[in-house]
Amino acid sequence: MSKIIVFGASGQLGACLKVVSEKQNISDINFLPEEQANILDVAGLEAIFKSETPAYCINCAAYTAVDKAEDEVDLARRINRDGAENLATLCKQFNATLIHISTDFVFEGNLARPLTELDEARPINVYGLTKLEGEHAIESILNKYYILRTSWLYSEFGNNFVKTMMRLGAEKDELRIIADQIGTPTYAIDLAHYIFHIIENDNAQYGLYHYSNEGVCSWYDFAKAIFDIADIKVNTLPIRGVEYVTKAIRPGFSVMDKSKVKGTFGLEIPYWRDSLVECVGKLKSQN
Repeated sequence: MSKIIVFGASGQLGACLKVVSEKQNISDINFLPEEQANILDVAGLEAIFKSETPAYCINCAAYTAVDKAEDEVDLARRINRDGAENLATLCKQFNATLIHISTDFVFEGNLARPLTELDEARPINVYGLTKLEGEHAIESILNKYYILRTSWLYSEFGNNFVKTMMRLGAEKDELRIIADQIGTPTYAIDLAHYIFHIIENDNAQYGLYHYSNEGVCSWYDFAKAIFDIADIKVNTLPIRGVEYVTKAIRPGFSVMDKSKVKGTFGLEIPYWRDSLVECVGKLKSQN
């Protein structure tokens, strides 16, 4: 496999890429955490590209604090837009392919059907807006790119909904979970497998793709599944999103259509609950 660099390697997806790369015996890969490779440091990035001469760059670095982004607009924009632009510029200069991770939060969430890559992106929060600006920056600079929109990412690494629910479920007698925001949980290990599948496939079908696990659920359904699989007894009540006030508005429906990615790469995508069983099993074995 060609030389690969992973930016933002200390995050959740970076950790999953490392696990999968070790299982697949991918050796020509360099995992760079933010302290080693800040995507806003153009001079530092250029030195890395000169030294490594990668064929592929995977950008996992992002500002992902959805509510804080409403107050830290400039910081979110620098990381999510300017950082993506910096990597695209250097990938073009050094003839590398960029694999960039984006989000279902680019959508308004007012269409009750799976969203395709051709549907209009109209973000309703700062996080989604800055991620969309990052997509546009890449598209305006680079031809050799894969932008991968994903949703509701979780794993046994980092901070995520699954780990939070398992902790709160063990601590609380009752939890109130939003039941009117609909999407698809995505196991980051599955996404990591897909990213390496793209690289191995090497079919140069560049562009924008949607990837999440198969299926549909609400946050309430997701939480109930976590508790069921983990055998956690906690009273779980469904509530409306308006009852749980947050700084940032979330899309009401952000289920993504995966027809393009399955057709292009011949990919079989796991059902969300099947992958959740795998993740919860790993988390329980760690404890």
